[in-house]
Amino acid sequence: MPSRDRVYPLSTGAPSTPESTSLAEPSLAEPSLAAAGAGLAAEPEPDRAVGPRSPGVPAHRAASRADGSGELGRAVAALTAPELAAVVDLVAWVDAPWLYVANAAGSARLPTATPDGPWEVRSGRDPLVSQDPLHGVPLANALADPSPPNERNAYPFAGRRLLSAFGDATRSPDLIVVHTPGHYWPERGGHLGEHGSLDAGQSRAPLLLSGAGVRARGLREGVARVIDIAPTLAVLASASLPGAEGTALTDIVTAGVARHVVGLLWDGANCNDLLHLAGTGVLPNVARLLAEGTALTGGAIAEFPSVTLTNHTSALTGVGPGRHGILHNVYFDRAVGRQVIVNDVKTWHAACEQLRDGVETLFEAVLRARPAAVTACVNEPVDRGAHYSTFGLVRAAGSASGAGDMGDYLPPVEGDPHSDAEWANRDPDYAWSSRVDALGLTQILQLWAADAVPPDVMWWNTTVTDTGHHGGGPYSPESRAALRDADARLGVFLDLLAERGLLADTAFLLTADHGSEAADPDCRGDWGDALRAAGVRFRDEGYGFIYLGDLPSGE
Repeated sequence: MPSRDRVYPLSTGAPSTPESTSLAEPSLAEPSLAAAGAGLAAEPEPDRAVGPRSPGVPAHRAASRADGSGELGRAVAALTAPELAAVVDLVAWVDAPWLYVANAAGSARLPTATPDGPWEVRSGRDPLVSQDPLHGVPLANALADPSPPNERNAYPFAGRRLLSAFGDATRSPDLIVVHTPGHYWPERGGHLGEHGSLDAGQSRAPLLLSGAGVRARGLREGVARVIDIAPTLAVLASASLPGAEGTALTDIVTAGVARHVVGLLWDGANCNDLLHLAGTGVLPNVARLLAEGTALTGGAIAEFPSVTLTNHTSALTGVGPGRHGILHNVYFDRAVGRQVIVNDVKTWHAACEQLRDGVETLFEAVLRARPAAVTACVNEPVDRGAHYSTFGLVRAAGSASGAGDMGDYLPPVEGDPHSDAEWANRDPDYAWSSRVDALGLTQILQLWAADAVPPDVMWWNTTVTDTGHHGGGPYSPESRAALRDADARLGVFLDLLAERGLLADTAFLLTADHGSEAADPDCRGDWGDALRAAGVRFRDEGYGFIYLGDLPSGE
């Protein structure tokens, strides 16, 4: 199952009291585990060819102005006021042919035709003065300056990532507000550990490759992007994603060597800490993979916003949100006139329905290249084209509430040898995630059992790592307990592969969907009141995606 990221409540131009986010207890349908091998033989969904790239600036924003007049201008002025500087890192908007960014200290703009820059400073200090992708690497550097302010921070690939967030014709917002790394907003579903920002700390996922077809060994200084993951897995699986925006890491991997390819996503895992704990023996099974492969010290930079469903989708399609259409965990779609929630217990199983036409998943790409290959997708909503899929089983159950009605099928956390009992008792979210991951491991063990034909390509999503980083923040006892739990489950899988004689023939890619950065409990505040005071009519979705004008206030 996906991360239990919060769906933040809607803020509108009408005065309101912020609500705390309360979701139904997420749960998961019991798969037909005894028939896992038979499930692999089910017909996948039809192949979809990748079409041309999306156009640039959506038509409804082409005439937007930020010259002090109009709603956009009033919104920018309100959000860049000095009194909001502690919570607003920067704001961004598009006024063709320019991408603009601004904060209380200055502003800059970039031609949309040249997303890699250079940026033109319009006033004061450039809010994106550094785009160093290795900022805050390794762990010692991150600990020396935790959750840094804008002037000491870095925003890797900022132009490309922001333009992608603005690239959808009907779902992209008019204005984006990027939180400061330290901003804490529990009244809107925030946590002690956060992600979602454009900055390096919240955007940095780990990236480790190991096993058959992986040429490099040891730590390598460098960085990739989350959109590079699907193309890289496709090469390992002797397939391709010709429409991808990302690039296969062909300097590290070789096609035609691995008999089996496994993608592992540890949701929300902090790259610095994962590599540190592997190197110090705390994560012996990650170290086991690293001994037969390599890891990039800078990991993989997430698409913006650095949230779960946006980046699960990017990891499995190789394109950014402006192409695949999953703009955020929740967004507004002007075409249908309503809020769209994709990261929710009731909608995870239907998330792929929101994919834009012409977008191809990794599973579809493998099917296209290798019609006889079988694929499996465990606890992951971006599953279109997979022969076996956890959420395919949820869809087959036909419940109107999706996985929301299936809580009784999750294994109990009590007695789970791979769950930290202390944190499962202290944090209900940790206990829920442990139950989901226990069911994930059960599926894995049956898919790879001695009497089963193992999948050629498999993706396995782990969720307790996100819960631990949210609950305690990065480098905390809770986040490290979650990493140890994930490592223990990984070890069970590796032992099974070794027992079956499959380990040497299997390629692994371990990553995440985003990073994690510590919030400051004293850094509080909300920009909604400032926007209302300025007379701005707006919807605030996902917390930070601002849609301007008179729009429906309900779902």
